[in-house]
Amino acid sequence: MHKSNLMSLTVTFALLLATSAFAKDLKLTVIYDNNPFDKRLETRWGFSCLVEGTEKRILFDVGGEGKVLLRNMKKLSIDPKSVDVVVLSHIHYDHIGGLPDFLKVNGDVTVYMPKSLPQSVKDTVRKAGAKLVEVGDKPVKICKEVYSTGELGSWIKEESLVIKTAKGAVVITGCAHPGVVNIVRKAKEIAGGGVYLVLGGFHLCWMNAWKIRGIIKDVEKEKVTKIAPCHCSGDLARKMFEDAYKDNFILVGVGRRIKVEDAFPDPEGRDVKADVRCNGKEPVVLADVKREVEEQKADLR
Repeated sequence: MHKSNLMSLTVTFALLLATSAFAKDLKLTVIYDNNPFDKRLETRWGFSCLVEGTEKRILFDVGGEGKVLLRNMKKLSIDPKSVDVVVLSHIHYDHIGGLPDFLKVNGDVTVYMPKSLPQSVKDTVRKAGAKLVEVGDKPVKICKEVYSTGELGSWIKEESLVIKTAKGAVVITGCAHPGVVNIVRKAKEIAGGGVYLVLGGFHLCWMNAWKIRGIIKDVEKEKVTKIAPCHCSGDLARKMFEDAYKDNFILVGVGRRIKVEDAFPDPEGRDVKADVRCNGKEPVVLADVKREVEEQKADLR
């Protein structure tokens, strides 16, 4: 067997290994919610969502009870110490109450919170040894492709998370007190394009069907592709969104996992299919290439 053939196969094998890192999925896991989904987990009024696949692992909101948050994380096999960033949406206890218990387990995080939050909450972060970032009324970049909307609203100021993906922006809301439509519009401005998914609390549980119908129409006008209301959205609003969005409605409760496939393409623009071809032939099976490389190495010994 010629060394040139071995070199060709070795390069192909290396390229096949590299393709797994070319395009990355975005993974969202609802850890804390008042709506049931995974029967193993505890439901409580509040919200928390883990974001994976981005440059940093982000915990958006921490629910109201830290012990429930941590127990649910354990049952989901999520290590609290793997979290890099915590983002707090707004002042309400059901979104920030779990912070002290979480920081006891992992104080090595950066916490982004609205500037308007009380000093006591900020002191909790500093005393735990975590880094504090106070977010004002301007968008803030958290890491690559991930942004805070900045504080929105006037009465209850709230920040939401915007993740730029190849399919459009993914927006995560805590309670959407500033209005889910306003948040979507802000996300489009930040991302410079459309919105693929909105997940979280929409604060519609107090509204009647007539008002909810108007909001759904406005969301549709903004061309949001998929919708996943939970927490304070309310059963009526969830049912009405499901009727409107049909297959693009995602039922969400505690333990729900959502994957946006190929959310982050290779930054160098490499074509995965082209890279795994060998001399113009169809892609080969990784195990077969590995076996051939090992066989040819043995022939050369």
